[in-house]
Amino acid sequence: MPTVQAWTGRETRALLQALRMSIRDFAENLGVSERTVSKWEAGRDAVRPRPEMQAALDTALSRAGSQAADRFVAATSRVVLQHAPVGAGYRVQSHKFIPAYTSPSAATKLATQGLFQRRPHEWLDVSIAGLPHPEGICTAHVFECGVVVLHIVQELHFRTLAALAAWRYASYEEDVPWAADQVARLLSPASSSDHVAPEYVLSMYVLQESAWTGDELENALRLMSLPSVLVNRRARPCPEPVGDDVELRLLAQGFDQPSVQSFGVHGVSLGYASWAGVAYHALSPEQALMVDDLVSCEVDVQMLWAYCRHIQRQVEDGRDPAMPPEFGWRFLRAAHSRLTTARARETAQHCMMREAALSTSGLPARLMQAQAALRETAALSGRVDA
Repeated sequence: MPTVQAWTGRETRALLQALRMSIRDFAENLGVSERTVSKWEAGRDAVRPRPEMQAALDTALSRAGSQAADRFVAATSRVVLQHAPVGAGYRVQSHKFIPAYTSPSAATKLATQGLFQRRPHEWLDVSIAGLPHPEGICTAHVFECGVVVLHIVQELHFRTLAALAAWRYASYEEDVPWAADQVARLLSPASSSDHVAPEYVLSMYVLQESAWTGDELENALRLMSLPSVLVNRRARPCPEPVGDDVELRLLAQGFDQPSVQSFGVHGVSLGYASWAGVAYHALSPEQALMVDDLVSCEVDVQMLWAYCRHIQRQVEDGRDPAMPPEFGWRFLRAAHSRLTTARARETAQHCMMREAALSTSGLPARLMQAQAALRETAALSGRVDA
């Protein structure tokens, strides 16, 4: 069983992920508040839990199963040697979301497998299972409407932002076929032949240790949300990072890109979203959004985006889109309302995060288009009034 000499934010975060627990469940297991765990998770290496909490974390690790222990060792011992020496640069937690449409029937069969566990969701049943990933931790979310969303978490250490951008493009070349293989493996026992392979990867970066301050820090987050400006995409076989001089200029002067939308709160957090990704940094972990909040929002957005894309594909193929009645136009109308209308107990930070994710993804328009297509098909078949 692995041991830890001194628990810091990095080891605590690795244990939470290795146990595949939410922040809430992890906090309850340790007997502390969610905010305390969130502070540990978002903190630098120097942020250490109190001695009694160190002992509680030791106990939690000792009780972990062998697979969880292996995941913990892999997360804490992995060093990205080609990026930067220890102590230089910055650290970021990468979250990748890879959605794929399967079918409601396939999703139902998947959810009944022993691998998956049903988890509560605000408005749609979802089943979750851990999948092996060569360089991180992967969780598969299977929604009853027929969409699988793979969520991959990786801890990274880079010297420059351009290195992160280049890594992003290079890793995507491996992520999409890997995800397609995983979806195919999951669906094999479900006997489904109508699934669609993943088309894209959406990234979210949570900055854990910053190498910048002031305006440079804000510009760094903006660049993380739209990393294409930091690579030469014409380079072959893979895009190459721009020179340090270009990055330094962009950090100092910023760059004008209207598609990047801010959702941070002054003195609390920095957050930016674009069509290419999301970047977030908690200035005050006790007050900022928790990582689970960001992940839950993006999982829902990418699930619905993939669902609407499947409907769009049928329309573009010259077919009337056919979906089960329970996931027809009324389902999309309800989804549109839930995503675009603030909840009574929702904080301003949650509203800003959700609005940024929706507006930059273009999902509201896709929901309306898919809803109209399904409603037209239903009207033509005589199920509803035209």
